Amino acid sequence: MTVHPTAVVEDGAALGAGVEIGPFCHVGPRVVLEDGVKLRSHVSVTGITRIGKNSDLYPGVVLGGAGQIRGNTFADGRLEIGAACVLREMVSMNVGSLKGGGVTRVGANGYFMANSHVGHDCMVGEGVTFANSVALGGHVEIGDGVIFGGLAAVQQFCRVGKGAMVGGLTGVNRDIIPYAMAFGDHVELAGLNLIGLKRRGLPRDTINALRATFRSVFYGEDGDMAARAHAAKEKYAGMAEVAEIADFILADAKQPLCLARRRGEVE
Repeated sequence: MTVHPTAVVEDGAALGAGVEIGPFCHVGPRVVLEDGVKLRSHVSVTGITRIGKNSDLYPGVVLGGAGQIRGNTFADGRLEIGAACVLREMVSMNVGSLKGGGVTRVGANGYFMANSHVGHDCMVGEGVTFANSVALGGHVEIGDGVIFGGLAAVQQFCRVGKGAMVGGLTGVNRDIIPYAMAFGDHVELAGLNLIGLKRRGLPRDTINALRATFRSVFYGEDGDMAARAHAAKEKYAGMAEVAEIADFILADAKQPLCLARRRGEVE
């Protein structure tokens, strides 16, 4: 373990083996840095914050600040960050709030580019990629493997399903189904994230089933969308990826569902 002489590590902080704390960093008294965590320089970690093994924090990162809510006085919010995350310059993440359950959680192996932000009470999955200046409002849920282009922003309480890709400059104010591509000032689905599905190694039969599910759910004429989601789940029983999309659509959500572009505009 190495701590630069200009760094401030307050009494009570727990530092694992191999932790590196660089110049002008600040580590608060209720912080846990697991083995191999690296704070390069000018990093501030406060609040009840736990950072997983071998995570790498670049200059200007600020973690553990209180939720950005008017009148917020909750002092026991937590921030939990998984192993092997990379947080580039000026990334910020807030702890949970009293009304939101008290915890903000970020999964392992995330890559957060400069100036990205995770708000209070967010639940972020594993293996996500946030390009520069992506911002999540409070209470947002992000599935595993989601990719955001630069300057995308997600409104409070929205959900983005596993494996989805959200384009740069997209304003997300509706829930995005798993494995979709979504773009636009007012977000719309532009089909499935086919490149991402292939990179995941999904077999052709599964990808074809997902494409058929997308077409039937968003462009079908039999029944309402919930009925079409139920029908797709039954038709492809045992296919987990189809079930994920159907269950996402059928969940009791706080935001409306992001819909597809007109048929001729979707690949």
